[in-house]
This record gives sequence, structure tokens and C-alpha cells, in this order.
Amino acid sequence: MLKKERFQAFVEHFSTRFPEAETELHYSNPFELLVAVVLSAQCTDKRINQVTPALFKRFPDAKSLADSSVEEIFSYIRSVSYPNNKAKHLLGLGQKITDQFAGEVPETMEDLQSLPGVGRKTANVIASVIYNQPAMAVDTHVFRVSQRLGLVPKTANTPLKVEMALIKNLPDEVIATAHHWLILHGRYVCLARTPQCAKCDITHFCAFYQKTHKE
Repeated sequence: MLKKERFQAFVEHFSTRFPEAETELHYSNPFELLVAVVLSAQCTDKRINQVTPALFKRFPDAKSLADSSVEEIFSYIRSVSYPNNKAKHLLGLGQKITDQFAGEVPETMEDLQSLPGVGRKTANVIASVIYNQPAMAVDTHVFRVSQRLGLVPKTANTPLKVEMALIKNLPDEVIATAHHWLILHGRYVCLARTPQCAKCDITHFCAFYQKTHKE
């Protein structure tokens, strides 16, 4: 199957079945999503959603975070991965948004990545989900599933290379949603250690399946 055909099959399948795919993190505004995504690094969305209700009640905006302390923030996020570092990131993030961005989550990739704890992946999530930009955040699921499906070449061996390869071949209008298609497929079907090929309905254009299930 040609690369163009594989991408076409991918878009047709998911746009028909999951046209409104979105993040599983719970949030009600850009600030809450930013905090949730920073916390979600190397942690499950389920765990983050258990922590954020109390966190957001105490810290409803960047100013409240900025006026807090690492110790207090830590007390709300102690059950997530790397809570010490993330508490420091959230304090610094709150301070910078308050001091340099008038309390509002910035829009550009450059400004987003200037915030403590915000790398390219997190910035891409905010740019796509909040600001509807054609940005592709590459986490472990996106990296793995795009490789297995054959959407990106084997030479795309870094998150940035995968991001560039996907953006190059996906229509702008589906890039943001395609991020969630790949994540959800990786989370529930194309598992890292034991891909659920028997219950997968896209094996007809999956390079991994076609390679491993040759008759």
C-alpha cells in the first residue's frame, strides 16, 4: 500500500467513526488544561483526573498558583509521578503567566515553551486543543501507533521527526483530531507490549499487522 493510500484510509476510518475525538483529561478552561497536561507527563490521565478537582478548586487561575508555594502545591499532587518537580514547574508556570502574559495562557509555540514544565509536546496540545492550530503532539502512543501503522518511516526515530512526517501528510483540518485518534487507538487497542490485533478494525492498512500476519 502506498503511503498516500495509507493516510487516506487512516483519515477515512477515524473521521467516520470518531469525528469528535478529544482529550480524556478533564478541564474547563485553557489554564486547567495546561496544568493537567503538565501533570500528565509519564502519568495516566485517570490519575490526573483524580487529582485535579481539588487542585483546581484551590488554584483556579495562574495568580493563585503564583501566590502559593512548592510545598502547598505538592500536597495536592503527591500521588502523581515526579510530584516534586511538577510542583516546582506549576509554581514557576503560574508566576510566569501572571507576570509576563497578564494571567492568560499564551498562544504561540515559542511563548508556551517558555513556561516551566512545558515542552514541545505540551505546547502542541495547547496549540491544537485550545487554539485550534494544526499542531501534532507526539507522545509515546502517537509515536508507537504511527510507526506500526506505517504512517511514518522507520527513519522517523524521534518525536520531532514523527511530528513533521505526520503534519506533512495529514490535511490541516484533521491534524489536531488525528493526535487524539492515535492516542486513543494506542491506549485501548494498539498496546505497547500486546497489541490487540484480533479486535482491531484497521488491520487492512496496518503495516505491522501485514508484516506479522503473513500467511
